[in-house]
Order: sequence, then structure tokens, then C-alpha cells
Amino acid sequence: MSDDKTYHGACFCGAVQLRVTGEPEAMGYCHCEDCRHWSAGPVNAFTLWKPEAVEVVQGADTLGSYHRTPASLRKWCRSCGGHVLTEHPGMGLIDVYAAILPELTFEPALHVHYQESVLRLADGLPKMRDVPAELGGTGETLDE
Repeated sequence: MSDDKTYHGACFCGAVQLRVTGEPEAMGYCHCEDCRHWSAGPVNAFTLWKPEAVEVVQGADTLGSYHRTPASLRKWCRSCGGHVLTEHPGMGLIDVYAAILPELTFEPALHVHYQESVLRLADGLPKMRDVPAELGGTGETLDE
């Protein structure tokens, strides 16, 4: 029997439902142009999970996907257009959008792709030029 916490999420209309188990590998904010355009906002709040922690429990056949770059496979509900997750094959992680996991306490630890930011946030968190070195980035931080 597992003591892992389970969180439930859904798209805007509820047709796609998912379950994530355990705790995310990381939480933070992405400022890259792709995430900003995809989310239609100045910043995207992410929660990164190992693939085995994420399960679509309803509506997998309703998910649409878009593969703009090899770095990300974005998925959304074809019924309501609600964004659900982004697979990051190179990192071996899945971003389940923080906003669709209401039971999860969002505790961001960093900002990534801050050099592309259009909304500067002085919150004391590390501001990465791209992503941490262990995920293939430079690991370089920027000033707030």
C-alpha cells in the first residue's frame, strides 16, 4: 500500500481527467515565448512529474496534441480547448499545468527562461536564463 499523495485534475469542461501521484519533481514559472503563447498569459505556472506519476483516467481519446518542437508535446481537450499537460521527452518529465490541480499546494522554486520574460517578478526565487544544467540548460541565473 502506497502512502503517496494523489491529486486529481481536469480540463475546462471535465471531459479529460487525470491523476498524478506523489510529489512533483519541480514547480515554478516558465517565461518562454512558446509557453506564453500557449497559455495566453505573460507567464506559465508548471508542475513537473515523472511520466509514471501521471495517468489520464478519462478522455484520453479526447486529447489533441501539438508538437511544435522536439522539446515539447502539448496536449489539450478537443471538446473545450482546455490545456492539460505538456510532455517533455528530452527531460523525461511531464508538465501538468498547476492551474488544473486544485488540491496541490503550488510552491514554486524557480523561474525558467527568464531572459524571455515580459513580466518581471521580484519574488526572491532564482531566475534561470534557460533551465537548470541538470535538465540540459546553462544553469545560469539572472538578476531580478
